Amino acid sequence: MPIRARGRKRPGRATAGALALAALLGAAVPGCGAPADPGAAAPAPRAAHPRGVAAAARHPGGGNTEADLRAAVRRLVAQGGAPGAAALARDGAGTRFASAGFADLRTGRRIHKSDRFRAGSVTKTFVATVVLQLAGERRLALDDTVDTYLPGLVRGHGNDGRKITLRQLLTHTSGLFDFAADQRVARRLVGPPPGSGLTPRRLVGTAVAHRPWFAPGAGWRYSNTNYVLLGLVVERVTGRPYAIETERRVLGPLALRGTSFPGTRVTLPAPHGRAYTVRPGSPRTGGPRASSPRAGGPNGPRPADLRDATGLRDVTDLDPSAAGAAGEAISTLDDLARFYGTLLRGGLLPPAALRRMRDTTASDGRYGMGLFPVRLSCGVTLWGHNGRIKGSYVQVVATPGGRHVLAYRLNSDAGPAPSAERRLLTAEFCRR
Repeated sequence: MPIRARGRKRPGRATAGALALAALLGAAVPGCGAPADPGAAAPAPRAAHPRGVAAAARHPGGGNTEADLRAAVRRLVAQGGAPGAAALARDGAGTRFASAGFADLRTGRRIHKSDRFRAGSVTKTFVATVVLQLAGERRLALDDTVDTYLPGLVRGHGNDGRKITLRQLLTHTSGLFDFAADQRVARRLVGPPPGSGLTPRRLVGTAVAHRPWFAPGAGWRYSNTNYVLLGLVVERVTGRPYAIETERRVLGPLALRGTSFPGTRVTLPAPHGRAYTVRPGSPRTGGPRASSPRAGGPNGPRPADLRDATGLRDVTDLDPSAAGAAGEAISTLDDLARFYGTLLRGGLLPPAALRRMRDTTASDGRYGMGLFPVRLSCGVTLWGHNGRIKGSYVQVVATPGGRHVLAYRLNSDAGPAPSAERRLLTAEFCRR
């Protein structure tokens, strides 16, 4: 359900190299993730699900049931391109968790509630929160220019950090080119670990080697460069890397023990499943249907059969350092639900800062500051963010007051089918 970021000018066709980088960093060229809007489309017809489903925790009441969540997660796998999916919902009645499919195609392991995974552009919400906290402490101002903190870094080819404000970085209205669309960066990152050696400053240098998409404030277009720059600003203001500052201000106080910013570490902390991407040229983006001759007989698909039949490649080990403050976070569904719920309840920012975070005026309703609106056909508007990085897709959304939160993920960057994602959100947030 992530949509392609839009601006004043339509981007040209991406090359194979840039597409390879997009698979590492983003949902679409450009971006680690982009605003989602299920819109008013009618729910898709119910699809049969060919795989096993893990048990979901009981939900003692409320307008939405455990069965609704379980069925919606099954649909994410049946209609999408991932071997497995999971969702965690939290509201006044308690916490529910459901998973479907496989976390590991080799062993048949299921996705667990405590599993760590790469969260991609969800990182941006953490960074925006820290920047707004610093603004509240008067250690920076949102209308300060980039050059105030990073003199001379954004310069050349029509780019000028003296004319770009921190507010424009937060709202993706800076006009800066997205380094994720650069072919040279893509060539550096194609292939297995170890690290890419692409530091935040080098990534910014790559971005400003391109002309800007538009003048600062003259349009909107999602760019990972904006949040890499914000990470550097946090470091300049506090004297600590953005990851350390976020740990001090957010992860520690909220006891988000499953969340981390790995830098150049290529492995996931335990426990975790595997992460998959579709092999180039593969004709399929999902597992075999129940009628497939490779489905494994009357007991359903065998994990090895699924791996062979789908053309999926294991990309669990990955150097996420090139994503940096734009998308390197590792987390759990429970941690993300707690973070977004606390944030939207006002536990991390005062009311005025939260209003700024949800102000989408500069983007014509598409994006605030590290949050974007998700509008459902029943009239409910949610707030959250998604993330897509090689081998992983996640989205977290919540009601405006943070009392009802849904976090869900797939263990492939193929992402969910829009109809299945709509039905998940509708089942969870639209009362019947």
